[in-house]
Formats: sequence, C-alpha cells, structure tokens
Amino acid sequence: MSLGAAGIALFAAWLYQLPDKLWMAAAMGVADAGFEVKNVEVSGLKTMSRLPVYTAALDGASDSMLLVDLDDVRDRLLMLPWVKDASVGRRLPDTLAIDITERRPYAIWQYRGEHRLVDTEGAVLPSQNIARYAKLPIVVGKGANTEAANLIALLHDYPAAAKHVAGAVWIGERRWDLKLKSGETLALPDDYAEARAALGNFVRIDRDSGLVDKGFSRFDMRLADRLTVRISQNDKKPTVAQPTTQPAVGGTEI
Repeated sequence: MSLGAAGIALFAAWLYQLPDKLWMAAAMGVADAGFEVKNVEVSGLKTMSRLPVYTAALDGASDSMLLVDLDDVRDRLLMLPWVKDASVGRRLPDTLAIDITERRPYAIWQYRGEHRLVDTEGAVLPSQNIARYAKLPIVVGKGANTEAANLIALLHDYPAAAKHVAGAVWIGERRWDLKLKSGETLALPDDYAEARAALGNFVRIDRDSGLVDKGFSRFDMRLADRLTVRISQNDKKPTVAQPTTQPAVGGTEI
C-alpha cells in the first residue's frame, strides 16, 4: 500500500466509523504503509532528561499512528516529576510532536534530615546535584514545601528583611520562624496578613533603632501590639543547614 492509499484508508476509517475489527485492520495496514511512529520530537526541556519523555511517548499498545492515544501519552508524561504540563500531537506520516512545560525549582525543602528541591506548588523535583540550587530559599519542617510560595511572596515585598534571612521553619504547620543569617530567630504570627504587618514593623524598627546582629537571639512578633526580644546566651548560628553535594543532616525538624 502506498502512502497515498494509506492516507485514503486512514480518512475512510475515520469517516465511516468502522467497527473495531475493521478499524484495527485499517490501522495496522496504515502502519505497514509507513504511518507508524518512528520519530518523537520533543521541545521545552531545560532540566530533565529526554529519555523518560521518549519512554512515556512510546509505551503504548501500538506504534500505529492511527492507534496512538494522544491523551494516554499526555497522561504518562504528566506522571513524570519534572513535567508540569504537556501537549502531544501527530505529524504524519511518522512523528509524534511533544511540547513540555517543566516545573521550575523554587525552594529547597529540608525535612527529616534530607534536602529536596520543590516547585511553587510544593511538588518534589528529583535532582542528583541539589547544591546547584544552593541560592534558592530554604524552608524547613512538615508541610513547609507547600507553604514556601506564600512565604517567598511575602519576603519579596520586604527586601530589607529578606536580605537577612538564611531560611525559615514552618512551626506546627501554621506559622513561620525566620532564621536570620546573623543567628537570630524572628517569630511571625499565624495569619499572613498579620505576618505582613509584623514584617513591616520589624523593618521599620531595625532601620530606626537597629535590631539585627546586636546581641539578641530571638524576636517574637506573634502579638500585634508588641515586640518581645531575647538576649543571646551564646553565639549559636541558625539551625537551617545549607545543602551540599552530599546533603547535610541537621536543622530544626518539626
């Protein structure tokens, strides 16, 4: 069967809605004529390997272009950790075209002695070299991965405070303790609106009177009408561990 005849058969099979057995016979005949998946074109990859994409694309029941289920291919692609979205299309006679939208590393989540790369939704992204992302914010504790985006958005609005922050601990799955580079802890309220106000007050007081690296160990701003400070008893540094090539075991765990 020539490619032209195969194309006619393909159109006829679709037009007349052939019964399953005849549809399968038409599909296999089309594949024999060259309408068979031989190429997979992938675009959009920046971080992840191509091999898992190829595997997901070619893991169907048939290589016939007529029988490839594009929705199934997309579903398999969406199961890959780095894939946020994917589109799949046919390019006759023999090519599947795939466009991938990758998840973007957003923070490093420290939990149970391990460092994990996460995106804005808190999805864990596997990485063999997490030290490559050492400049990302570090969040610590159970559930901190899914709250990181809210914290980072908050700090983004207060760069004068953000420049002091080494990491943050999600306390009791309800509020943040910020660990400052100079060793202090800044305790924020549960509510994000109140935390925003507290952070603004902290920036103002630090600018006017100086708070950071002045011998304090803890600033408690959980109550809206007051700032409680604790005097440092030693030179203890923040308990948030920096990721290394071999991720460090340590940090405050909740």
